Amino acid sequence: MYSGFITDIPGIIVGHAQNMDAGTGCTVVVCKNGAVAGVDVRGSAPGTRETDLIRPGNLVDKIHAVMLSGGSAFGLAAADGAMEYLEKEGVGFDVGITKVPIVASAVIFDLFYKNWEIRPDKRMGYEACQNAESGFVEQGSVGAGTGATVGKILGITNSMKGGVGTSSLKISNELIVGAIVVVNAFGDCLNPDNGTIIAGAKNPHTGEFLDTKAYMLTEGLGKTLNIENTTIGVVATNAKLTKEQANKIASMAHDGLARSISPVHTMLDGDTIFVMATGEVDTEINVLGVASVEVIARAVVNAVMSASNFHC
Repeated sequence: MYSGFITDIPGIIVGHAQNMDAGTGCTVVVCKNGAVAGVDVRGSAPGTRETDLIRPGNLVDKIHAVMLSGGSAFGLAAADGAMEYLEKEGVGFDVGITKVPIVASAVIFDLFYKNWEIRPDKRMGYEACQNAESGFVEQGSVGAGTGATVGKILGITNSMKGGVGTSSLKISNELIVGAIVVVNAFGDCLNPDNGTIIAGAKNPHTGEFLDTKAYMLTEGLGKTLNIENTTIGVVATNAKLTKEQANKIASMAHDGLARSISPVHTMLDGDTIFVMATGEVDTEINVLGVASVEVIARAVVNAVMSASNFHC
């Protein structure tokens, strides 16, 4: 396990809400003072909200929360709960008559895990915000990671549990970079330090790791397209960033997924990373990019290693 939490960045709080019987949930990352935002979507089956607004050239440069949710596209409704909560708190983009909270969101497909008829909704999103706090962040099969699984080339019955993971790094006594990810990948999860598989598809005959990449290169994909995938997450930092720089960091951070998931960014994944920068510390963009890769890779490891009922 790697150390640190995304909440090590002052002003960043995290909350989970879940329905364990249904096997789904949501996780919210909140910055009530607003954070300069970026986003990069690499997977080809994404379910997202407010990604266009965050990109350079558009009006709003700060967001107030990112909602990570299960439930596939149905789970985008959880962001409505965050908007209601934050509006009551007086948080948002001031439009005169009220403040409109800017809540970005991305979802994973967990409908096959337990009860597909129950999904994260506005009420659950509101509850996650009520639970949000600084300090310790629970990891594994909680929040948006409740129904997450990894290594699904042979279907969910031969997969392993995914989950929520977080990590952080402190650089030069000032700069702090943290990440939180929800790992629900099609591919296997790797130890980024040596490339060994730590979670993923299992050989139904031996129970050993199948090695998804090797299987695809010899056997192809198989008869069924497994659409129930996606890894989503947030990189947060106390660095001062422009909107353009935040979007670049989001792009660079995807290398952390490439180090810890194989294969990644497939047509069957909706991999998405957001960036939230609170603007306290001057930094060099390349240093921040390297740190972002590292915390994302470490968070992936923590997610699967913390998952309860590791085998599906």
